[in-house]
Amino acid sequence: MSDVRIVSVDQAPWADVEQVFGTRGDPSTCWCQFFKMTGAEFAKASRELCRPLLEHQVATLTPPPGVIAYLDDEPVGWCAVEPRPHYQRVIGSVHVEKAGALPLDDEAIWAVTCFVVRVGFRRRGIGGALLAGAVDAARSQGARQIEGYPTDTGGDRKSAADLYHGTVTLFTNAGFRLIAETAPHRALVRLDL
Repeated sequence: MSDVRIVSVDQAPWADVEQVFGTRGDPSTCWCQFFKMTGAEFAKASRELCRPLLEHQVATLTPPPGVIAYLDDEPVGWCAVEPRPHYQRVIGSVHVEKAGALPLDDEAIWAVTCFVVRVGFRRRGIGGALLAGAVDAARSQGARQIEGYPTDTGGDRKSAADLYHGTVTLFTNAGFRLIAETAPHRALVRLDL
């Protein structure tokens, strides 16, 4: 979508990030911390813990932890993208292990872990624009490869809660290669940069 503008999250006002994550649903409680915590840590986590963690990460991490999408100056979406070693749950994932992933501590391999598109703006190409922006962000920071861990919908309609990883089609349309089907309806995809 030519009218979607993607910016690094550290260049967006924090109020815009809050608007994208909202006050209800999974994004408003997770704040993209699921992949950064162990299972035990996340089980104890709450909005009151996760929101300030993301705010701190946005303010202090280099590179920043994601990108924000704007449609006509309205913040409408988020995509988490960072070097893969920043995601504890990804590098310890059975999906990554089954796919025979490259060295897990390689900072030049990045991961796209999460998409959030606000209700009312879905099914309008925002996810594709976010993925393109995530790839650009990774490339500009020296990434050699970027991975995703999408859902294979098999053509079926899925809930937003099932789609936060993105879909296989979203990634393959952006040039990613399917590396492995790691579980029923789950895959690992990779793009060489």
